[in-house]
Amino acid sequence: MANEIILVALGLIVLLVAGDLLVRGAVGLAAALNIPALVISLTIVAFGTSAPELVVSVQAVLSGSDGIALGNIIGSNIANIFLVLGLPAIIYPISTHVPGLRRHGVLMLAATAVFVLVAYVSEEINTAIGAAFFIGIIAYIVYMWVGASRGRVEPVLDEVEEYLPPNGITLKTIGFLAAGLIGLPLGAHLLVTSGAELATQLGVRDEVIGLTIVAFGTSLPELATVVAAALHKKSDVAIGGVIGSNIFNFFAVGGAAGLAGTAYFDPASLRMDIPVMVLAAVVLAAFVFAKRDIGRLTGFLMVAAYGGFIFALAKFAGGA
Repeated sequence: MANEIILVALGLIVLLVAGDLLVRGAVGLAAALNIPALVISLTIVAFGTSAPELVVSVQAVLSGSDGIALGNIIGSNIANIFLVLGLPAIIYPISTHVPGLRRHGVLMLAATAVFVLVAYVSEEINTAIGAAFFIGIIAYIVYMWVGASRGRVEPVLDEVEEYLPPNGITLKTIGFLAAGLIGLPLGAHLLVTSGAELATQLGVRDEVIGLTIVAFGTSLPELATVVAAALHKKSDVAIGGVIGSNIFNFFAVGGAAGLAGTAYFDPASLRMDIPVMVLAAVVLAAFVFAKRDIGRLTGFLMVAAYGGFIFALAKFAGGA
């Protein structure tokens, strides 16, 4: 079991480093080719920052561990709200007074509703549903493109500047791109195969690995960024990123998983995991619509809720 734990950790590290290098290399190449910053942000940065989750989910479905793929989507969305927003809010309150946030809050709830409907009605994400999800993420990107082109504030867009290299296309840019393209599938393979074996040895369903280790690991970069922003009293910039990330998880990651094969929802996920995910989305939406800051007490309760969810997973890990 120790070997599997080490390989899972190694897979996560390779995956996260490769994902960051891929984004930096691709952004540098696109900028050197004079592609507009808005296009880079809407495509390369948007999909690139979700690349670890996307590649893991595809690899999981292809290798027959589709529980890891769905657990990754559900667990990441829970962690994004309860942990990525909750922990920084304890440090410094997160403001929801961000232009355009309500619009994206509505879209997040709509995406959540579609995902939940698929889970309880179809109980699987197949090729047709995966294609529909991918159309959904393309429509979301087009919606932001049109709005941003007209000067509308889109709070879910990431800044391109932090990924830009100083001097156009360099050997470093090409190296980053190559390392990312090689490292992502390698890290995903290590993570999925070792995670599936770890689940077998622990006697738990695959979803538990996706909901915990994979979801927490892929949320670490965003968590570190938001905590750093909170320390500088600028944590309000995180809330748009979380909403956008959750929508991408549903449609881009879920869509890729469906196009790769068929991912089946476990009955245990329908009983506990998805209701917790819905609760997290509703809690965040309530603060966004009411324009109430996420204060320290709420942040503490969010982190406690995440801890309680992980405890419940451990207690009922078998899912039988």
